[in-house]
Amino acid sequence: MEWKGRRQSRNIEDRRQMGGRMGGRTASVGGAGAIVVVLLALFLGVDPSQLLGPGGMEGGQEGPVELTEADRQAGEFVAVTLADTEEIWTAVFRDQLNRTYKPTTLVLFKDHTPSACGGASEATGPFYCPADKKVYLDTAFFTTLSQRLGANGDFAAAYVVAHEVGHHVQDELGILGKANQIRQQVSEAESNEISVRIELQADCLSGIWARAAAQELGTIEPGDLEEAVAAARQIGDDTLQRNAGRRPMPHTFTHGTSEQRSRWFVTGLQSGRIADCDTFSTDDL
Repeated sequence: MEWKGRRQSRNIEDRRQMGGRMGGRTASVGGAGAIVVVLLALFLGVDPSQLLGPGGMEGGQEGPVELTEADRQAGEFVAVTLADTEEIWTAVFRDQLNRTYKPTTLVLFKDHTPSACGGASEATGPFYCPADKKVYLDTAFFTTLSQRLGANGDFAAAYVVAHEVGHHVQDELGILGKANQIRQQVSEAESNEISVRIELQADCLSGIWARAAAQELGTIEPGDLEEAVAAARQIGDDTLQRNAGRRPMPHTFTHGTSEQRSRWFVTGLQSGRIADCDTFSTDDL
C-alpha cells in the first residue's frame, strides 16, 4: 500500500504522549476490536463481557510517554488511511445517497485512555464509540494483528481502520443506533446474531473503501487486497475460537465466521455499493 508522504487526516486526536485513567464502559462497537479480549476470555473460559464489564479497568495517572520512530510511522500511516476513508466516503455519500458525509475522529492512544463508552485499552483492541462518534486505536494492535493473529501487511492494518470507520458509516446512516436498540430488547442469542450482522456489514463497507482505494486513489499495490481478505479470515469467530484451543460455538459468535467475514468484504469490494451491503435483509449470511 502506497502511503508515505501522502495527505494525512486532520481528524486525529493523538493522546499517545498523555497519561490517562480508564472508567466504566458502555456500549461500543468493535470490528477487530474485541479480538484480544475474546482470545483471553476463551483461554480463561469466561464470558468476554466479564473482562469488559461495567466497571471497566482502572489505571492510575501516568507521566508523558515518549514516542518511538515506529510510533510516529504508525501514527502517520493511520492518518493517511483515515484521510483515504474520508475522501472515499464523501464521494460515496454524495454519489449514492445525495448526502454529506461527516467524518469520524480517530483517537490514537498508548496503553489506555478514557472514552464516552468507557475505558479503552490495548486489551480491548480498536473500537468505534457511538456516544462520541470516535474510533479508538492503540497502534500496538497492529503488532497483535501480525504476530499473534497472522494477518500480515500494511493493508491488513488499513483494513482494521476501514472496518472501524465502517461502523461510523453505519452510525451516520442510522443503522447502528437502531440495531443496538433492538439488541437491548432481545435474548443474548438474538443479540449476538444482530451483532454478527453489524460486523459483517462493516466488513462489506470496508470492501467499498478497498475498491475505491484501488480504482480511484491508485494506492493499492500487488498483494494488498489479498492481505485484507486474509485479515478478515483470521479474525472470524470460528478461527479465533479454534486458535484459542476451543471448539467453535456458533451461538456465541458476535462477528461472524472467517468465511462470512471475507465473503462480505469481497462483496463490497466487487460491488462498491452501500445497497449491496444489506446484511439485515438476508437469511444467507
